[in-house]
Amino acid sequence: MQDLGGKTVILRTYEAAVSTNLFDDVFVVTDSDLIFDEIVSNGGKAIMSIKEHESGSDRIAEAIADLDVDIVVNVQGDEPFTEAGPLADVLSVFKNDADKKIDLASLMREITDEEEINNPNHVKVVVDQSQFALYFSRSVIPYPREKNVGVRYFQHIGIYAFRKQALLDFHSLPMKTLEASEKLEQLRYLEFGKRIKMVETTHVGIGIDTAEDLERARAMLKDI
Repeated sequence: MQDLGGKTVILRTYEAAVSTNLFDDVFVVTDSDLIFDEIVSNGGKAIMSIKEHESGSDRIAEAIADLDVDIVVNVQGDEPFTEAGPLADVLSVFKNDADKKIDLASLMREITDEEEINNPNHVKVVVDQSQFALYFSRSVIPYPREKNVGVRYFQHIGIYAFRKQALLDFHSLPMKTLEASEKLEQLRYLEFGKRIKMVETTHVGIGIDTAEDLERARAMLKDI
């Protein structure tokens, strides 16, 4: 609800998602009366959560349970500079997936800076030869016991596209030890056999998590 150039962060994020023209519909899903009223009073669409949820996937699953949808994309509410390109990339994997072997898709970007690789706030992902996720971790994966084998490191970018059934399944499944340990909800999908297709990108998300992030965002807005 912080001001960003005359509009709230959440309203700018909603408008950015709508302006991509990639979606049949866009909703803000929230448990906040303030956020709900902010979106609706500005002509947008919002869904109020019925109960409290531990994760974003749980919240979205409740919201879309009775909606006639196939693919659902989760855009974080603190991403006012959301662009069409990365969202189109993550949606593209479903176009040739006639057999529905992909349960959800997400993005990853290569990182080479050692500080980034070792930062537990930068979630890393390793994939198989078909770019399906094998594991996500806050730790360094793979561990570089041998440094001269050409290993590439990838940071997970938290943009997801889900099949509706994957979200509904997630909501009905219990949290297991890997998810509880790493505090990464995507591990629940892997622990229960869901397939996550990763798409490599150069996109770097600009989320607003701190007061410093907000000031940077305000400076960026002035330059646009």
